[in-house]
Amino acid sequence: MKNYVSEFIGTFAIVFCGTGAIIINQETNGAITHAGIAATFGLIVMTMIYALGNISGAHFNPAVTIAFTVVKKFPVKEVFPYLLSQVAGGFTASIILKLLFPENQFLGSTIPTGSAMQSFVLEIIITFFLMFVIVSVAHGSKEQGLFAGLAIGSVVMLDAMFAGPICGASMNPARSFAPAIVSGHIEHLWIYITAPLLGACLAVFVWKYLNTRQESEM
Repeated sequence: MKNYVSEFIGTFAIVFCGTGAIIINQETNGAITHAGIAATFGLIVMTMIYALGNISGAHFNPAVTIAFTVVKKFPVKEVFPYLLSQVAGGFTASIILKLLFPENQFLGSTIPTGSAMQSFVLEIIITFFLMFVIVSVAHGSKEQGLFAGLAIGSVVMLDAMFAGPICGASMNPARSFAPAIVSGHIEHLWIYITAPLLGACLAVFVWKYLNTRQESEM
């Protein structure tokens, strides 16, 4: 149960602070700026990993949990409770933000500014980067250690910095699912569920290939 509470808290914090930054930036006519939003996402991910990584592994992302499971680094029986905790955390954050900012139309939803396929491909690639870093610095399925939070938070900020204006840089189905449902803007939600899952699974397979090859050459 502690693992599930940890995943709830971490995902809540990411959605509350990250989408909250988007909402407040809109409400204040750009006071936070795009760079500030990217930094907010990176910093909250980093701090939650340091705070909760030794408890649940600090997944906070259904794509991460499923990718770890695909390569047998995470038990199948724990997948549903983790996903439920993550989605619940995201929903709670979005509902509170809706109460705080009832007039905001999108509540920080990830919406493509170009074509759907453009954002779909971008989300696959940037989630690949994120998951590749995660699986490289994680201990088993746990994102913990001296540099794990810094490395993962940095790649989240980097991806959000350059890809955010086009695709929203979700990389996390739970981060996109909650704001879309609560705000009622679900027209592009399929992108932010399927693309991160594809990108994350591709990353762990590539990592496994490179790691196996390295071991066989030693």
